[in-house]
Parts: sequence; C-alpha cells; structure tokens
Amino acid sequence: MPATAVVLLRLTILLLIVRAGFAQPPRSADLVLHNGKIITLDKSHSRVQALAAREGRIVAVGTNAEVKRLIGPTTRVIDLRGKPAYPGFIEGHGHFLSLGRSLMSLDLKTARNWDDVVAKVKAAVARSRRGEWIVGRGWHQEKWAPKPKDHVDGYPVHRELSRVSPDNPVLLVHATGHASFANARAMQLAGVDRNTPNPKGGLILKDNSGAPTGVFRETAQSLVRRAYSRAQTSRSEKQRADDDRKVFELATGECLSKGITSFQDAGSSFADVDLFKKLVVARRSPRLWVMLNESNARLRERMKAYRMVGYGGHRLTVRAIKRMADGALGSHGALFLKPYDDLPSTSGLRVQSLAFIQETAVLAAKHDYQLCVHAIGDRANREVLDLFGVAFRSHPDRKDWRWRIEHAQHLHPRDIPRFAEQKVIASMQANHATSDGPFVVRRLGKERAKTGAYVWRSLIDSGATIVNGTDAPVEDVNPILSFHASVTRRMSNGKAFFPEQCMTREEALRSYTVNGAYGAFEEKLKGTLSPGKLADVVVLSADILTIPADEIPKTNVLYTVIGGRVGYQRKH
Repeated sequence: MPATAVVLLRLTILLLIVRAGFAQPPRSADLVLHNGKIITLDKSHSRVQALAAREGRIVAVGTNAEVKRLIGPTTRVIDLRGKPAYPGFIEGHGHFLSLGRSLMSLDLKTARNWDDVVAKVKAAVARSRRGEWIVGRGWHQEKWAPKPKDHVDGYPVHRELSRVSPDNPVLLVHATGHASFANARAMQLAGVDRNTPNPKGGLILKDNSGAPTGVFRETAQSLVRRAYSRAQTSRSEKQRADDDRKVFELATGECLSKGITSFQDAGSSFADVDLFKKLVVARRSPRLWVMLNESNARLRERMKAYRMVGYGGHRLTVRAIKRMADGALGSHGALFLKPYDDLPSTSGLRVQSLAFIQETAVLAAKHDYQLCVHAIGDRANREVLDLFGVAFRSHPDRKDWRWRIEHAQHLHPRDIPRFAEQKVIASMQANHATSDGPFVVRRLGKERAKTGAYVWRSLIDSGATIVNGTDAPVEDVNPILSFHASVTRRMSNGKAFFPEQCMTREEALRSYTVNGAYGAFEEKLKGTLSPGKLADVVVLSADILTIPADEIPKTNVLYTVIGGRVGYQRKH
C-alpha cells in the first residue's frame, strides 16, 4: 500500500476515534416510568421494569439500567414502586357526551324501587324553579323491589310522579337509554295524548283505557326529547357553549380517573364532531374515535368532509358510522327470532329498517367508513351478519373491512361462527352480562340464555375478535369492573352467569387494549407498549392479571398517561 494511502487511513481511523469520544448522549426523555412491573403485551418485550417517552411516543422499554440513560434534567421520573403498568385502556363502546351529561343530571342508578325514583324527583323539584325541566337517568324496572303497584307490563304509570311534579316537566331516561319516562306536564308539552300514534321503530306504552302511562320506548322517546330540546333553545349562545365545555370536561375527568386513554364514541352528530375539534386538544381528553350518527341524506352531503384520521396529534378520528338494528333487552326492544318468555306479545322492535341500513352500507363502502351496527337480539344479529355479507361479496377485492356489530349480546348458536368467518368484530360490553344477568333467564328462558347470551368464550374459540367496553353511561365506565365481569361473570347476587363463557385474564386485558386498537384500525399506534407507539399508559394499584378475583374491583388507577403526559394522578 502506498505511504500516502497508509497515512490517509490512519488519519481516518483517528478522526473516527475522536468523533466517538465526543459523541452526543442520547436525547433525554420527557417521561420515564421505572421500578415497575410493566406489561407491554408486545411479544418482543412481555414484561419490563421501565419505559421512556419522548414527544408523545414510547422511545424505549427495558430494564431500569437501560432506560436510566434517557433521564435528563427536564425528564419527569415516576418511581412505580413495583406497581403494574399496562397499555392505556380503550373504551370500545360508549357515549362520551352522554357520559358528561349524566354527571349533571339526577342519578337514578341507585333507586331501589319506584318510590325511590318519585322521592328523588320530589327533592329535585324543591330545588328547582317552577317550569324547569327535571332530567335524570339510570332507572331500571327489572332491578326494583318491590315492583310498582300501578304498572303496565312491569313499567310504572306516571300518576305518582306527576303528583309530586305538577308544574315541572320530568324526563327520566332508562338505564339502557332505550326508553324514557315522562310525567304529565312533559307529555302535555310534547303534545302526547291517547290519540298519539306510535312512531316507526318505537312504542308509547298505554294502559287498558288507551291513556299513555309515561313510558316511551326506542324512537318514541324523541316525542318528549323534542319538547325538552325546544326549552333548551332559550339559553344564550354563551350558556350553551359553557354547558358544552362542562359536559366535555366532566366526561374527560371521569375517563382519565379510570384509566381510559382512548374512547370509541358510539354515535355522534356533525355538530358533536365540531365540538370535539374545538376541545379535544386543548382539554387533553382521551383520544376519541367517533361513529357518525346522521341520516343517510346528511351523510351523503358531508361525510367526505368529516372523515378524519389522527386529527390534532391522533386526538380525534372520524371513520365510522353508527346504525341501530333493534332496541335493548331491558326495555323489551331487542329483536328476537322468537317472542320473549316474560312478554309473549312481542319479539322486540326493529328501530331502523334493513333497507335504511343497507343504504348506509353502500355509503360506508364507497367512502371507506367502518359500519358499526347496534344489534342485541338474535334476529337482529343474524340480519346484520346477512347484510354485511352482501356488502363484502359486492367488493371481492377488498379484504380488510373491520365492520362491527355493537353489543352482539344474544346470538343463535348457528350464527356464532359467522363472526370469525366474515371477520366481523364483536364489540361487546362485559358488564352488561353481569348487570342484565339476573333477569335474562326470565326474559328468554334458560336454553336461549345458556347457548346465546354474551357468549364470549364461544366467540373467542371460534376465532372472533372481541372489543370490550361499558356502553357508558349505561354502565359505569370503569374498565376494571368490566374486566372483572369478563373473567368472573359474577352478578350482584354473588352468582356467576353461565361462567363457562368467561374470558381468561389475558384475553380480557387484550379486549381492552390490543383488540380495541385493532377494532379502530389503530393497532400501529396503540394497544401495546412498544417503541414507536403512542405513550398511552395506565398504572394500577395491583396486578389484575394475578390478584385474587375478589380483589379486582378494589383496584385503583394510580396514573393515567396520554402521549407521555400525566393526565390523572391519584391523590394518596
């Protein structure tokens, strides 16, 4: 080798050595969690001690020593003291603004009977101005003891309620959201009397004389809700904006305190999306993934403009549409192949026609939206699976649809394997099983309940994907309670509701993380604690994968982290 070449080679090696000596240390992280038991759900890093996040993303997971080098002068360091951390919980089906509104209205979930409801309304009237609407939510006639003396089909009649609220219109929403109760004043303002016909997809419950009892099921609720909405228009624009912000903040606080970092909103209007765009970044809410709930005509006009993925740093995504095939089991609205055992005069209600939903399916396929259809009864589920099949076959080149059936609560055994075969996601809510369990057999009989009610095990074993949630505010938005229901199916009476259908603990955790992300086309962003993904983390007081089952509901959220920033910290 020529002498000059040797000299150049030596100089190059020397330069590299000098550069290495002055190499910049790795950029410090914004947040480091260490000394923990971090369950990543990532196959490459099952459990680690520490995690580092920078600019909203996970940059490292590993041992304390490996992550320590990313701690700088401005890094927030949280010593987990051995506590477990998981991917942030994804609420797979809830109603974000309704959750906030429920925290501002009369809470009827704890009412033990109709007398309790009347007493709560009477107390609210005493605090209210004459003529002011009294609004509440959470009553459920199947959970009362004793039953109302004055009732039709088990539902109370309005007389006692109207007596304590003669001048204040009252609107009380059923726990399921699929029925409402109104007093005489509210019905008067709504223009409802014995001659008012049932709207399509709804029922005004009447007594033997033909007089309205005060119960409005499914679409019939809109008759009274329109009257309530008219009263709200008298508020100033500032009052409406302030109320909207308060509702949003209440929902945000409730979710963050319970470890929810993403919320899949099951049906919002264009106006709701406009509100989300204004507030979702500034208010540091959970990330919202939204199903639009608008008419087909309005969708046709505006759905292209409203489709958005990852708005505001992955704070808001709108890429799905919500439809309703039937009602709810608790209000006898779920649509079944055979009549109800406890009300043989009905097999349920069809809320939206199949033709209407079929038209939506065409729009969804054309504009690349997911279609998410509420179906609870076995007939509704079968018809939606059939409808989806038609859409899929009409586009043979398209393979990855991820269309969803929301609830999928009651299935005919023949239809269970169809979810996996058609790659339809079952978006279910585990705590519905334990909440409804005490009256399911009475509604459907033991055989239908055993073979088709909340059949998580059967669906999972057949290869289906289950996304978990709570349907908040129908149930408490707390994922830990729904996780407990998933793995025990234990009802409030202490008995397990067909426990052979339980999930394993890892399956339940994945249904709230990995599967939730997959169900929204977001598996590259969230669901596992992997480098490169969003730094969304929840830290709990105990490991729900290993503690005794009875201790799971006692577990608390210690930290909720969204995008590497602490959104909630439990006060000790």
